[in-house]
Amino acid sequence: MTSALTIASVNVNGVRAAFRRGMGDWLARCSPDVLLLQEVRADDGTLASLLPGWHLVHQAGAAAGRAGVAVASRLPMQAVRIGLGTDVPGDEGRWVEADLETPDGLLTVVSVYLYSATADHPSLDAKYAFSEHITRRLRELGDARAVVGGDLNIAHREVDIKNWKGNLDKAGFLPAERAYLDRWFDELGWTDVGRSLGGPGPGPYTWWSWRGKAFDNDAGWRIDYQLTSPALGSAAVTARVDRALTYAERFSDHAPFVVEYDLASHR
Repeated sequence: MTSALTIASVNVNGVRAAFRRGMGDWLARCSPDVLLLQEVRADDGTLASLLPGWHLVHQAGAAAGRAGVAVASRLPMQAVRIGLGTDVPGDEGRWVEADLETPDGLLTVVSVYLYSATADHPSLDAKYAFSEHITRRLRELGDARAVVGGDLNIAHREVDIKNWKGNLDKAGFLPAERAYLDRWFDELGWTDVGRSLGGPGPGPYTWWSWRGKAFDNDAGWRIDYQLTSPALGSAAVTARVDRALTYAERFSDHAPFVVEYDLASHR
């Protein structure tokens, strides 16, 4: 069996709407082994009906039509874990883990959806609090072969956002938010696959507003990530953003981020 494993991560902005807009066609073309979904906004039964034959773990958001994360896998799941144990209302539907049985050993994959938040608002405090829990969990997973993928709602550097000067005081690009990514990459040793394989930038971006000409002008943000643990190291060999060819062909305001991994070299 081949050791190559393809993991696609995408914020679907509502999985039912995404499938109505053509996500099924993209999924057939991409044919990933693992799919990490954010903003699912559906119940277990609806998700299962849209992804027949997949192994699934899903946590919906507490409020209908909000949040929701899932891991869908063609490989069997040995174990699953839901949430980060914060017991805080609003933290539901933001973190799920699955231990996958690959031909090259166990691989832990995580789908994460961090708060978007608003500057000078309680939602930003909630985002920081959840980021602390993510930091703790990343430290725990450091010795495991693990991929954490999803919508972090943080652009790390100036090259990760087209209009960085106009967003210096906006949530998603605040120094305190970006410092969490510094900590995860520099202190904890996780790898930002999108940047390590995507070149120095600017971009490639993964999110563009539905409004105006943001998509046509490529005025985007790189806020969707796949991170690899120190134990997995440089297992990622190719990465791409599956940006739609035209505005009309988008199934979400986010584009899928697709990475191929060579697990045989990191058993």
